[in-house]
Amino acid sequence: MGERIRAAIIGSGMIAAVHARAVRAAGGEVAGFLGSKPGRAAVIAAEWDALEYPDLDALLASDVEVVHVCSPNATHVPYAEAALRAGKHVVSEKPLATSAEDAARLVALAEASGLVAAVPFAYRYHPIVRELRARRIAGEFGVWNALHGTYTQDWLLSPDAGNWRVSATEGGGSRAFADIGSHWCDLVEFVSGETLASVSAIMSIAFPERPAESAAAFSGAAGGERAAVQTEDVAIATFLASSGVPANVVVSQVAAGRRNRLWFELDGALGSAVFDQEEPETAWLGVPGGARIISRGAAPMAADQARVSYLPAGHAQGYQDCFTLFVADTFAAIGGAEPEGLPTFADGLRSARVVDAVVRSAASRTWTPIEGS
Repeated sequence: MGERIRAAIIGSGMIAAVHARAVRAAGGEVAGFLGSKPGRAAVIAAEWDALEYPDLDALLASDVEVVHVCSPNATHVPYAEAALRAGKHVVSEKPLATSAEDAARLVALAEASGLVAAVPFAYRYHPIVRELRARRIAGEFGVWNALHGTYTQDWLLSPDAGNWRVSATEGGGSRAFADIGSHWCDLVEFVSGETLASVSAIMSIAFPERPAESAAAFSGAAGGERAAVQTEDVAIATFLASSGVPANVVVSQVAAGRRNRLWFELDGALGSAVFDQEEPETAWLGVPGGARIISRGAAPMAADQARVSYLPAGHAQGYQDCFTLFVADTFAAIGGAEPEGLPTFADGLRSARVVDAVVRSAASRTWTPIEGS
C-alpha cells in the first residue's frame, strides 16, 4: 500500500490503547490522540511517541487518513460525523450510536462520502470463528434447530464499581446488552447466517446505586457520592430468526468469576458447533453419536481461516490479534480491497436496531420486531 497509513485516535482509555497497538501492528502509524479535555491524552500520547491534539479542529486539519473513535458512547456520532465530513476514513467503536436513528444517519453519510467506515466487531477475526462460518456455508451443520449462548463478565459485581459506561447520559440507554450482547448477536449472525427478526427480553439492575464519580474501567472500588443506576446489569433475550429458528442469550456484567466469556452453541440437523472466546484456539463440534475438538491452524483449514491464521498452530492468537487483523482489513479497504467479513457502519446500524428492539421489548414485556430484519 506504499506509505504507512497515519491514524489519529480519539480517546485515552483502555480501548484507545488496543486500537493503537493494532494500528502499529497492522503497519500503520499512530499520529496522535485527542482527549476529552486538554492534557487528558498527554500520557498515552507520550507512551506512543505521538502528538496530543489540542482540539478536534486540529486533529481534522492534520494529514491523518483515518480517525479511530474510542471515546464514550454518546460522543461517537458527533466525532464520526465530523471526521467523515472532513474527508477522513473512520473506525468507530461500538455502539456506532446510542439510537438507531443516529446510526442510520451515519451510514447514509458514510455511503455518500465513499470513505471506509468500520466498526470493530473484532471477534469475527478469531480464525476458529472463520472456520465455523466456512463450514456452515459448506453445509456441514445442516439447517439450524437452535442458537444459544451467553456473554458474561464480572467487572461490575461490586456495588462500588463503576465508570462512565454506567451513566445513561454518557453510555446510552442500554449498557450490558449494548456493550457486550451486541457482540454476541453480531457474531452469531455472522457465523450462522441467520437474521434475528424479533425479540422478547427482560433486564435487571443488580444495585440501585453506584459511585457517581467515574472509577477506572474494570477496577474494583470507588467512594464518595452515589447516583441511581439507570441501565441494566443483566439482560436475557429470546429471539426468532427470520427463518423461524429460535435463539437465546444471557448477558451479564455481574457474573462472578466470568472475565469475558462470550460463548455460543449452534445446533444444526447434521451437527453442532461451540465457540468460547476465552478459549479461542479450539471449537467443539458435535455430530450424531459423538463429538470432537478442532484446533486453529490444523489441516484442513478453510481458506478464510487460513487468511487470518498467521501464527503456527500451538502459538495462540487472541483478542489483540483480532484487532490487528480488523485494522489490517480496514487499511486494505482504504487501499481499494474488499476484505471478507469486514464489519462496517452498516453492521453498526444493524446492531443498533437489535439493541433498540431489546430495550423496547424489556420495557413493554412484549415480542418486538427488529427493524430491517
